[in-house]
This record gives sequence, C-alpha cells and structure tokens, in this order.
Amino acid sequence: MDVVEVAPGAFHLPHALSLDRQRALVDRCRALVDGDVPAYVPVVRGGGKMHVRMLCLGRHWNGQTYTYEATRSDFDNLPAPPLPADFTAVARELAALAGMSLAPDLCILNYYDAEGRMGLHQDKDESVRSLEAGAPVVSVSLGDTARFLFGGLRRKDPVEARPLESGDAFVFGAPATYSHNIVG
Repeated sequence: MDVVEVAPGAFHLPHALSLDRQRALVDRCRALVDGDVPAYVPVVRGGGKMHVRMLCLGRHWNGQTYTYEATRSDFDNLPAPPLPADFTAVARELAALAGMSLAPDLCILNYYDAEGRMGLHQDKDESVRSLEAGAPVVSVSLGDTARFLFGGLRRKDPVEARPLESGDAFVFGAPATYSHNIVG
C-alpha cells in the first residue's frame, strides 16, 4: 500500500481499506448513527449549526464548550455510546501503517449529505497530554470522494487540497499541524 507523506507527521493512505472492509464499516456506522443514541447536528458557540450529522463514541465532543465529556450535555444528556473494539483495531492498524502508535479512546462519526461540509479547523480540543505526546488523529473516508484541505497552524499558511476517496485514510500527529477540513 502507498503511504504518502504530505507534511512531516501527516500521511495520506490511498485505498487503505478494501471494499469489503468499507462495506462492513458503513454498515456499523449506519447502525450507530441511527441507533439508540443517534447522530445529531451540533450547534457550536455563537449559535452556528454545523453542516454535518455527528455521533461521538467513547466520549462526546461538546460544541458549546469545545471539550470532551461522558454525556451529550449540549444536546440531550444521553451518554456517549462506547467505542467499538473493531473501530479501535482499524485506527491502530492505520496509525501503524503511518509509523505511529495509538491507543484510541474516542471516535467521531461525521455524516455528510450532499450539502455537508466542515470549515477549516484545528483538531486541538484533545487533552494537553495527548497533544504533547503527538497522539495521531486517524481519519477514514467512506462513500463519496471529498476534498480534504491540510494546512498550517495559522489560517494564512499554505493549504493543500487533496481528494480523499472511499477507503482512503489520513493520519496526522506530531509534528504535523492540525489544520484541515473536508468539503463534499
């Protein structure tokens, strides 16, 4: 498998998952997104609605406080569903292909419909310990091809657009910057 280093600590893994593995993950994700604790459209600080349905597993990301918590206190107070062992195994495997180790404790499922998108942002809401340790973020794309933007620490830093196809993965950790977005 190809592993393309986009920047120090940032790796694109084209076609990382076989079609059978993609189908299995899609089935699991659909069951979770429509499950007892369903995905929802988060509202962030300032009242803006995100353009994605989200479900957090293991711990919940609160769009009002930008922190992680056990329950969805910003929405319905339901507990975050547990992180499935098969998701943990996939994340560890993909991180290892990029030369990184990972002990996943959460997963964010983002479902993008035809109008779905996420603005340029930095994944920096994790714990200080995780960030300082360079714990990687593992992203898996399933479904339609999306335009993934990867840039620097500041908004005016150069940004690279890269298509992510279904089955692709993107792994980034220290010293990579955490600035990216997905456009459907």
